[in-house]
Amino acid sequence: MPEKGKKYSYSEAGVDIKKADSFLEGLKGSITSTFSGRVLNDLSSFAGLFEPDLKGYKHPVLVSSTDGVGTKLLLAKETGNYTEIGQDLVAMCINDIICSGALPLFFLDYIACGKIDEKILGEVIGSISKSCKICRAALIGGETAEMPGMYGQDDIDLAGFAVGLADKQKIITPDKVKEGDALIGIASSGVHSNGFSLIRKLVKDKALRIDKPYEGGGILAEDLLAPTRLYFPLIDQILNKYGIDIHGIAHITGGGFYGNINRILPPGLDAAIEAGKWKIPPIFDFFMQLGPIDKKEMFGVFNMGIGMAMIAKEEDFQKIEKISMGTGDKAYLIGRVKKGNRKVKIDF
Repeated sequence: MPEKGKKYSYSEAGVDIKKADSFLEGLKGSITSTFSGRVLNDLSSFAGLFEPDLKGYKHPVLVSSTDGVGTKLLLAKETGNYTEIGQDLVAMCINDIICSGALPLFFLDYIACGKIDEKILGEVIGSISKSCKICRAALIGGETAEMPGMYGQDDIDLAGFAVGLADKQKIITPDKVKEGDALIGIASSGVHSNGFSLIRKLVKDKALRIDKPYEGGGILAEDLLAPTRLYFPLIDQILNKYGIDIHGIAHITGGGFYGNINRILPPGLDAAIEAGKWKIPPIFDFFMQLGPIDKKEMFGVFNMGIGMAMIAKEEDFQKIEKISMGTGDKAYLIGRVKKGNRKVKIDF
């Protein structure tokens, strides 16, 4: 029975509104640094207002995506390292919309936790802001929800939402892909944000020390937490500065090669890939041998060192390779488009 005359409050229930407001006020500078003249309101509004510049667009189309970071967050929690997890969130959304040839306009985040930890959330939002600036997207709004009972005190979950703009006539669709086109792989920065449920199971079952080096690589936790690469600077250069005709772009996320590259193939064509055309990072070889895990399973779960795949005329590969070097990326000619039935075939 409650004490007679006892008064209840929200803070007693575990939600500190004043702390949340004060925390967000302290981050206002970081967030508003992503704004351009197209953002028409400040963070006090109930909704974000964005006025797109439609000059040069004959038939503007909005392109959107939403995603999260998945169980990679549990590794961040275990290590206490949240410094770049916000980049994972932005990348998982914006890397998707640029596959259509869209320019990012704005981004929103949703952060849920059991109890606000200003240091952790500051690192997360700071990383989101930094990543949005790299992608020229305004961090136009978001929500931080403190929900004790729904989440443990040190739990956190993230969701992101990105909106971009494309000209309808320039949207990249599978009908552009032709037999004989080149398959071009752009290197990943590591595991990115997919397959962590399998990785975490192996870490547990094999009693691995994630704070120790693994065979062929560095400290396991550090390599696993390497943030998902932001491919916007490269794709923007390829499409908008140099005007190269790209026939297809696939973000290699959940489902690996088989579940993503097939999505940019038209009926009657296959993607024929030679796995020996690029060096697979040691972290993938380590887990494949540790399992053991079949190669086909690996290529169906992980990016295997290729975070983005493009289809273009083979004669454009050297141009793309040169552009990628300028943005700090690495491009590989990993295969060709052949007659088939929308299958991804990998020669190991």
